[in-house]
Amino acid sequence: MKPELLNPVDKRRCPKCWCCVNGWRGRRNRRLFGLMLACGVLLLTATNLSAEPTVLPRVVVSTDIGGSDPDDFQSMVHYLVYADRFETEALISSPPGKGRAEHLLVAISAYEQDYDHLQTWSATYPSPDRLRSVVRQGAISKQERPTPDDAISEGAALLVERGRVDDPRPLYVLVWGSITDVAQAVHAAPDIRHNLRIYSIGSWNTSQDRLAREYLFNTYPDLWWIECDTTFRGMYMGGNQEGEWENRRFPELHVRGHGALGELFITQKADIKMGDTPSVLYLLDGNPDTPEAPHWGGAFVRPDPVGRPTYWNDDPDPHLIVKDKAGAVTVAEWREAFLKDWSDRMDRTMTIKP
Repeated sequence: MKPELLNPVDKRRCPKCWCCVNGWRGRRNRRLFGLMLACGVLLLTATNLSAEPTVLPRVVVSTDIGGSDPDDFQSMVHYLVYADRFETEALISSPPGKGRAEHLLVAISAYEQDYDHLQTWSATYPSPDRLRSVVRQGAISKQERPTPDDAISEGAALLVERGRVDDPRPLYVLVWGSITDVAQAVHAAPDIRHNLRIYSIGSWNTSQDRLAREYLFNTYPDLWWIECDTTFRGMYMGGNQEGEWENRRFPELHVRGHGALGELFITQKADIKMGDTPSVLYLLDGNPDTPEAPHWGGAFVRPDPVGRPTYWNDDPDPHLIVKDKAGAVTVAEWREAFLKDWSDRMDRTMTIKP
């Protein structure tokens, strides 16, 4: 008997597993998968009885917040209501353009106004002063030659410092602007590259300093790097856009009136774009060690597994395209899940935990 074929939408994968990765699923496979899942749940439950609290991922955010696109403010609001899920080691203003470190401080000031409520929900929310202490100004001009200059920005210097910390955890570098400061840091201290995991939002950001991107890509083929050029579009394209999930309706219902952070979001841009947020979603749901697997922040492919075994890019599968944007479905398919979770987080800004 031929295996049961998936419909074109389901062909990509089951949302939470890989039972459909080869494009089919028979009854025998489903029963076997069910048994495996049940055993896994029992094992996980037994393990969690004595498990230590989850170790927070180390994170650096490099952002052009305050520049020409207000969606970095949106993504920073989202990041800050999840700040208890990360060990934030650096917040770098990396235009090049009009954005400056002072714009990061604006977002932290809004966080400070909501902090009394937020900290009742989790003891790992960092204090506003702690966040201010890791803000640095990055490069204010793009790289002018194929190789970065020896002089590096304050932001790049902090990235070098954090990259050399003796810690078994990798350092995730979320790049929301140009990749200038990362190029400076790796050029100045090539040894840190083995500790870095880069998730960069490309497209327009890449165009702001293409030489910096080309330097990293051509010089360090062993760099662990998710270069997200189109997948991030699934943050605001595709998925369920009906009713409360619509890009303008959702912030009106679940962000407006939700603390100082909610007001900052609305005043900067009242509808969902949040194009940098998939880099954060990637760390919130899914196994960050495996970029090919499903995550709220997308699933990626290795274009050159032999030459660049730790480089991933957008999945060109036609079933995963939204409005010509490759891979966007791998974010958009989780839209209701990540928006509902964010809504719960925004509620924290208004109430003290019972």
